[in-house]
Amino acid sequence: MSMVSLYRRSLTSPPVIDFASLEGKQIFNEALQKGTMEGFFRLISYFQTQSEPAFCGLASLSMVLNALSIDPGRKWKGPWRWFDESMLECCEPLEIVKDKGISFGKVVCLAHSSGAKVEAFRTNQSTIDDFRKLVVKCSTSDNCHMISTYHRELLKQTGTGHFSPIGGYNAERDMALILDVARFKYPPHWVPLKLLWDAMDSIDQSTGRRRGFMLISRPHREPGLLYTLSCKDESWISIAKYLKEDVTRLVSSQHVDTIERILYVVFKSLPADFNQFIRWMVEVRRVEDFNQNLSSEEKSRLDLKQELLKQVQETKLFKHVDKLLSSVGYEDNLPYVSVKVYSQGGEILSGNESDESCCEETCVKCIKGLGEEKMTACPSGNDVFTALLLALPSQTWSGIKDQSLLQEMKQLISMVNLPTLLQQEVLHLRRQLELLQRCQENKEEEELSAPA
Repeated sequence: MSMVSLYRRSLTSPPVIDFASLEGKQIFNEALQKGTMEGFFRLISYFQTQSEPAFCGLASLSMVLNALSIDPGRKWKGPWRWFDESMLECCEPLEIVKDKGISFGKVVCLAHSSGAKVEAFRTNQSTIDDFRKLVVKCSTSDNCHMISTYHRELLKQTGTGHFSPIGGYNAERDMALILDVARFKYPPHWVPLKLLWDAMDSIDQSTGRRRGFMLISRPHREPGLLYTLSCKDESWISIAKYLKEDVTRLVSSQHVDTIERILYVVFKSLPADFNQFIRWMVEVRRVEDFNQNLSSEEKSRLDLKQELLKQVQETKLFKHVDKLLSSVGYEDNLPYVSVKVYSQGGEILSGNESDESCCEETCVKCIKGLGEEKMTACPSGNDVFTALLLALPSQTWSGIKDQSLLQEMKQLISMVNLPTLLQQEVLHLRRQLELLQRCQENKEEEELSAPA
């Protein structure tokens, strides 16, 4: 049976006011003069329509992440790194979101996982006065943005729970601007802040918890340069569970008398799809870095990646891992590959192959240009395994019975002597593992803060 088609909905005014109406424009001009529309311009530059009726949370988040110029570290389409709803599925499969929508806690978890700084509050964890102060904070700066989740009914709109960013604030009228991502349904509109608070102060029947709001801002450092949680590869789920839960049990239940034996016990029981995960990571990094024109910013990013990979390979733990994987004949079918990258000099011409033979499927296209040449390597199985081990908390190894061996293992995975760049990368990966475990254990609704 075919569904009756609909073309938009009319806003009921009052209580809300259409942004494009004469009164809506007047409210905008008043707020602009008072300096409470500073966040509006970046948000409106990346305003998007949710691609599915239940994707309001994903659309709001990708819009805000792009407005904050946070680099996702992985490709969207073609060579472009860009946040899109389709990339935000590490906390909930897209098919489930498409069918049932997404909860407040899971959107918060996604924001954390994407590398943003997040402050999230349910209405029972805040007050309307605090909410108003934070709306003003985000409206007078373009360094942070707010996403609100509320029930449409109190705004005299059809539907139930909804997410959308707050685009500005008029202090004299005490009204907030909702940039509704369901643009096929409602245009942007001004709403009395007290009414918006009441709409947020409602129970989400799927979780039994109150709705709320979150402030999202840029991190002090871009997230993961080489290693990032795959939002498309479900092998992360089983791998994270294994690393966070099973490794501790294995090293405490089996006889281990050397570092190599510890690593062997961990490696031999890895989930079958660990190879798939490694290949996915390398493939994405390989293509994104080398087959397009490189700006000065990208060259700098590439230099950082090269330095980071070098730091991983210089750790004592990597040498143990490399020795073990070589002894067991491990091959991930994606060995280190080197390409010529020109970090200084003239324009780099994309797509022009060099005279060198490098056109096999697993190799990277060479780029020819002028200037100084540099050799850059891509991550492979040995260093990915090393990074994952470094990302595990020190208590993972507490079950090792030999005290001298335990101390040696702790020294190998200690963060203290790691270079700052590698420390930051490992901490980012550790936070992602913690967030994924939080979702696996269904604790994302009760723990809204970032992992320690």
